Amino acid sequence: MFDAKVRSIDDQIQIFDVFREKYVSLTPEEWVRQHFSHYLVEHLGHPKTHIQLEYQLKYARVKKRPDIGVINNDSQLEILIECKAPSIALNEDVFLQLTSYFSVDSSKYIVLTNGLQHIFAAFEPSTGKFVYLQELPAYK
Repeated sequence: MFDAKVRSIDDQIQIFDVFREKYVSLTPEEWVRQHFSHYLVEHLGHPKTHIQLEYQLKYARVKKRPDIGVINNDSQLEILIECKAPSIALNEDVFLQLTSYFSVDSSKYIVLTNGLQHIFAAFEPSTGKFVYLQELPAYK
């Protein structure tokens, strides 16, 4: 758990996003995004400056926004993360959404999370397949 700063403006609850340095609407998906990004920093040791939330990606001439991208020391994408609200099942449609981002901006690891369930996988370039993991490795 992290120390979240929240406020209410015109009946809308907002949370301060330390990564984007602004208040954003506190939707169920945003709650998951905030918790997982803080987990990456506080428990796995990733530098805060390596975390990108809802960054822009062009996919088939359409601008998409992956939930979380974690870059490595060489500014290459290391982890690609798709967050869903806790009420959303992590099914094939969600996996296809994540792999569509991966096809444009590949990473070493991918993650699907709805805050209750987490699916971790590593991409094996030699086989072109994902290998499921029990957890993500800590930052090196």
